[in-house]
Amino acid sequence: MVYVHAGARAAGTLPVPGCEGRVQFRATARQERGVDTAVFDVVRDRAAFDALESDWNDLFDRAGKGAQLFQTFNWNWHWANHYLPAGGVGGPSLAIVTVRRQGRLVMLWPLVTNRIAGLSVLRWLGEPVSQYGDVLVEDRADAPELMRQAWDFIAAKLGADALHLRKVRADAAVAPLLRELGLRPAAAAEAPFLDLASAPDFRTYEMRYTSKARKNRRRLARRLAEQGPSAFKRHTGGPEARAAALEAVALKRAWVEKSGRVSAALGDDRFAAFFADVADGCGRPAGCGITVLEVDGTAAGAAIDISCHGHRAAHVIVHDPRLDRFSAGTLLLEAWIKGASADGVATFDLLAPAYAYKSDWADGAVVVADFAVGLSLAGRAYAVVYLGRVRQALKAGVEAAPRAVAAARALASAFGLRAPGATGADAASTS
Repeated sequence: MVYVHAGARAAGTLPVPGCEGRVQFRATARQERGVDTAVFDVVRDRAAFDALESDWNDLFDRAGKGAQLFQTFNWNWHWANHYLPAGGVGGPSLAIVTVRRQGRLVMLWPLVTNRIAGLSVLRWLGEPVSQYGDVLVEDRADAPELMRQAWDFIAAKLGADALHLRKVRADAAVAPLLRELGLRPAAAAEAPFLDLASAPDFRTYEMRYTSKARKNRRRLARRLAEQGPSAFKRHTGGPEARAAALEAVALKRAWVEKSGRVSAALGDDRFAAFFADVADGCGRPAGCGITVLEVDGTAAGAAIDISCHGHRAAHVIVHDPRLDRFSAGTLLLEAWIKGASADGVATFDLLAPAYAYKSDWADGAVVVADFAVGLSLAGRAYAVVYLGRVRQALKAGVEAAPRAVAAARALASAFGLRAPGATGADAASTS
């Protein structure tokens, strides 16, 4: 099976033997005569994924943006270590589309195939830990046409019933194509951000907040200090960062339980193991750092972030619920932002959704949307009926559940009883 684009048309021949790990597509004689032909390939197994490392890194160095920090090879290498099932059974399977010109990697669609209710559904590589999905593509004049060809190839050759592309930023490389195709979001949210590059330092930057807000944070800091000596520590790489990541996930799980929520992703042991390895680095650093709030020598809060090209994503933030009355989370966030400013971070990304506490700090927000497309009759029903309607209704019900659970817990506590927790839907941002 050969699939080669020379301009806008595809040429096909017989299957290429001996390509168990990937669906490979060879060039035609036209390319041999010097035509700049696009050659499409699908990486299907772990060995072929690992072999992509050098080319993937080179493409990211040439074309990667800060907001594409979840599309680095190292980040996805850690994901594969934890979320890619051994033998390809019982979980997602790789379906990474590569596009080359004269052997040079010029575009990469990091996808996986999931089996959902008997359907084959393509999703972004990296879920549930990645918070944005996108395509890596060189900045070249024919990039839009090459993107269209890649879309046609995916729809025609990967054998999927549907595509479910979640968490696509409005400024993503793939966003213009999705708009051109007329796709409507199945769901949308906003990711607030801070423009730290707009000020030379944090002291100057924070002048945009009211004097009342700044004084209130100083007052909270004094009250917290009364509980014991407090300090903020930063960890990047190594065993201390690993331990801090595990502590952060443990604190987040405790907060989720107390608030009446249950996150399937957060409760999965792979989530903690993944962040422990990413924080450690394990020979392939992915820009992970952790800020820890210690009170009287004990971790009372933690914040996990990922940084790339001046863009820092605030992935997880949590504090000990026992410190709610001191607004420990506000103080941790302030220290987190201050540290980012000191590190020369240009954009501090609070990720979606736009909770009120994030909007209070933010300078602006970027729309983040989910897109669903059916490629078969059953896939269209899945995309339109389930993802477009049923799932949104279920999500709205789940988001309302914690309030009901909180009320039930208060009533149960009055009678000395135990109330159950609510069940969360998908793993959204844990910040």
